[in-house]
Amino acid sequence: MTALVIDDSRLARTELRRLLQAFPDVTVVGEARHADEARLQIRVLSPELLFLDIHMPGQNGFELLASLEAAPQVIFTTAYDEYALRAFEANALDYLVKPVMEARLATALGKARARLARPAAVAAPVAEPAAAPLTAQDQVFVKDGEQCWFVRLADVRLFEINGSYTQIYFEQHRPLIPRTLQHLEARLDPKVFFRANRQQIINLKWVESITPWFSNTLKIKLREGPEVEVSRKQSVLFRELLSL
Repeated sequence: MTALVIDDSRLARTELRRLLQAFPDVTVVGEARHADEARLQIRVLSPELLFLDIHMPGQNGFELLASLEAAPQVIFTTAYDEYALRAFEANALDYLVKPVMEARLATALGKARARLARPAAVAAPVAEPAAAPLTAQDQVFVKDGEQCWFVRLADVRLFEINGSYTQIYFEQHRPLIPRTLQHLEARLDPKVFFRANRQQIINLKWVESITPWFSNTLKIKLREGPEVEVSRKQSVLFRELLSL
């Protein structure tokens, strides 16, 4: 498991490295003192796990994550405990308050191992990282105004056009992002996410029922979500893709 330590305190980075020596399956591939340095290290080193401080010069840890199109797994490490709820709302693996205790670190790493134990996605060519496809198990950072979330794509049941934005449906949230459905369709796994019509992309794992509809089309009911009418063209494709 490769890790990047992001903290503006040299002493904090050194202490965390020392603690991680007790876990031979964890390799610290780099360090960063602030968000700009971290973005470069993430792009170059592709770590599987971030140990991320919240208070840093310039952008804080939440703002750094909001700037990433796809983020590694995250364990927050901070001297402040008042951000714990926000961190877990952002779907962080764990939240460690400094000074970090080895037992708590071991628990957090156990969560990271469990999350990373899923089958690995096929790697995209190194020369084109921006075009890398996202699997359902990948996490993305979503920001809408002052709110932000760290969302596993498997938990997103619907993408829907809303004006010049796209609305994302997960849990009870409905944030808007400045992305087109065409952009999202190109990044998402077509085995999981299906373009139902000109305005909606559905997560096939959230399908509750399928009903024949007018003119040989289909209507799909999503668990904890709305009904989606599949266009005639996409209904034909849906039957071809998912029939034996």
